[in-house]
Amino acid sequence: MMLRMKKAVIIAAILASAAAGQSLSGVIDLHLHCDPDSVPRSIDAIDVAKLAKSRGMRGFVLKNHWDPTAGIAYLVRKEVPGIEVFGGIVLNRSVGGINPAAVEHMTQVKGGFGRVVWMPTSDAENAVRAAKSNRPFVPISRNGALLPEVKQMLALIARLNLTLATGHSSAAEDLLLVRAARAAGIRKIIITHAMIPPVSMSVAQMKEAGAEGAYVEFVYHALLTKSGMTIGGYADAIRAIGPEHCVLSSDLGQANFPLHPDGLVTFFKELRAHGITQAQIDLMSKTNPARALGLQ
Repeated sequence: MMLRMKKAVIIAAILASAAAGQSLSGVIDLHLHCDPDSVPRSIDAIDVAKLAKSRGMRGFVLKNHWDPTAGIAYLVRKEVPGIEVFGGIVLNRSVGGINPAAVEHMTQVKGGFGRVVWMPTSDAENAVRAAKSNRPFVPISRNGALLPEVKQMLALIARLNLTLATGHSSAAEDLLLVRAARAAGIRKIIITHAMIPPVSMSVAQMKEAGAEGAYVEFVYHALLTKSGMTIGGYADAIRAIGPEHCVLSSDLGQANFPLHPDGLVTFFKELRAHGITQAQIDLMSKTNPARALGLQ
């Protein structure tokens, strides 16, 4: 009984937030965390879909660092029709690292909503070394060249017509991935939160990635942490790269942080205050994410 009451209170708060909030008509969030997960999250997949739909969002991609999410996407679509929910897989140790069998299985899950393959994130060699941690990691390069198994993974992503996201790889590795992905025939590439640690791409590197055909991702969550990012820095980088090469995502879902649509509304408002036009925001939050998922 207490759990049902708590659930009802949460849903009432969500609906109140939706009623008070600004419409996000047509927006697609490419980077959304939620429950079920093994770390605390602010909201579950079904409730965030209800909230996103009530705010007019077109859809979102469920990201989990340890578990594939294509099956959850199928269930959420069944429970909350009218919003486009997609899943993906992150190539961390929990799925076997650079594991073609795991990626192929994701695409075979009922519904076919598994669309995105992230290179390693929490288990990326770059992330583990940046944290000065002494634990196993998933390497993707050696001596400035991608490992053979990574090149084989890129060929698989191309064959299955999936979207590649670069995860928490280093800036140099991101550029290696973009070039090799394009050579392999991948046309949908996202540089995962390029500016923030442990990726830490320079503006010149982000411009290079954009010129090579990748979308450079800017996430709101980083502005709420000690990442060193500022909205002014984001706006300057977007202008330098060109909005046609950028996407805007929330990367929210952490406990005690804003809910995803609320974060996006604030993100877009702050960008407008720093000279990014609404037309440019629409391009980066609607058109480019749709293209990155192969929806147009």
